[in-house]
Amino acid sequence: MTEPSPDSRGGPAPGAPARPVAAARGFVPGAAAGTPPAPTDIALPVAGRKLLTGPDGHFPWVGDLPAGTDWVPVGTLDGVPAWAAEVADAEDLPGRWRSWRALAAELPEPPVTLAGRALAVLTWRRTHRWCGACRAELADVPGETARRCPDCDLYVPMQLSAAVLVAITRPGRGGPDELLLVRHAYGPTGLWALVAGFVEAGESLEAAAHREVAEEVGLAIAEPTYFGSQPWAMSGPGTLLAGFTATAIEPSAEPVVDGRELAEARWFPLDALPAELPPAYSISRWLIDAVAVRPRR
Repeated sequence: MTEPSPDSRGGPAPGAPARPVAAARGFVPGAAAGTPPAPTDIALPVAGRKLLTGPDGHFPWVGDLPAGTDWVPVGTLDGVPAWAAEVADAEDLPGRWRSWRALAAELPEPPVTLAGRALAVLTWRRTHRWCGACRAELADVPGETARRCPDCDLYVPMQLSAAVLVAITRPGRGGPDELLLVRHAYGPTGLWALVAGFVEAGESLEAAAHREVAEEVGLAIAEPTYFGSQPWAMSGPGTLLAGFTATAIEPSAEPVVDGRELAEARWFPLDALPAELPPAYSISRWLIDAVAVRPRR
């Protein structure tokens, strides 16, 4: 018998009783059925789009929250079950309320991914309470992140919204390769980012990459190469970002923006990228950094 894993949220609760820990490491999503939360399970209280962390900067334990809290299972972190709940009296709880962006800038990846899932699941539950076919109140499906209509049997799973990001390069003119970066007309307009957009129904990820690049900057790219993916809690519930690298088919082509979605697009030498890049915890930055350290041609 061991106490909760110190990796899961910063250390065991003072005086917490011992409990077994599963062998699984990192974050594993889940929707456990029939097992109530234990006092030493991880708690993710949510108010709006912010999560509560304790004085030590980590998530509290279920036992730290008032009895009667309506907990929703969201998975495990280093084998310790984790539960999320929307709270109404946020000001009565000790600790700090922080956005997912703030957490992502300070905590390691597994608890940040867990926090993103908590936000996504609770937002989805709040916005999917009623049946879209017959207007009856939906019921939870045990063991799943899904709901079902008791009247017409409509099944409503939590759906993902896939989006693509593309790091586009071209051969440099006598120097290092160049990377295309864009500035958006909305959101964090001061950042230089990658071409990105949501995948349409019936469209593959690769087809979406081609379409978004053509629509946003007017360029044609060679077949994109998959880089990796990241759940992204800042773009709404269930957003999954898929990153690609690609080269411009016509190296001399210049980007053209419409001025509505994008305000600016420019080629930058890989050894002279701007300082105003996406944050280090984002797949956009991972793509940029991976391309920037690529050997010269």
